[in-house]
Amino acid sequence: MPSDLLATPDLLRSAFRRHAAGVAVITARGDAGPVGFTATSLTSVSAEPPLLSFGVGTGSSSWPAIAATDHVGVHVLGEHQQELAATFARSGADRFAAPTAWREGPEGVPLLDGVLAWLVARVIARVPAGDHRLVLAEVLHGDPTGTGRPLLYHQGRFHRLRD
Repeated sequence: MPSDLLATPDLLRSAFRRHAAGVAVITARGDAGPVGFTATSLTSVSAEPPLLSFGVGTGSSSWPAIAATDHVGVHVLGEHQQELAATFARSGADRFAAPTAWREGPEGVPLLDGVLAWLVARVIARVPAGDHRLVLAEVLHGDPTGTGRPLLYHQGRFHRLRD
């Protein structure tokens, strides 16, 4: 087998750049204030009970709060929120400073304004997965009534859904 087809981190990244994914922001209350990050790994796991999962890097600035918290906020972003997605993806950014609009929600979780949907979930497991953890959480509260179309991530860039 040619060496360029062997499993490497670059092979995995290249393959998944071709996989379009919805964009979400995960938030939590940390000891020093709210934390959050952009995620394209959000997955619905089960309807009964309502479970979701997402991945988080153990080297990320948000990981210590995610590792310690009981509850997280999950926000499905709309195509109008490319800059918000970029802010929460940028290392070292003050993610909750203006112009980010947010409020404290159920269980003290930071909730972002203007999203297509938000959920508050109770963390039930953090599963080791290489340099990440897969977080499994049970949905407790939510609002899916935001308006607009979803923001997508593909080939390293944010995109809008086309008909």
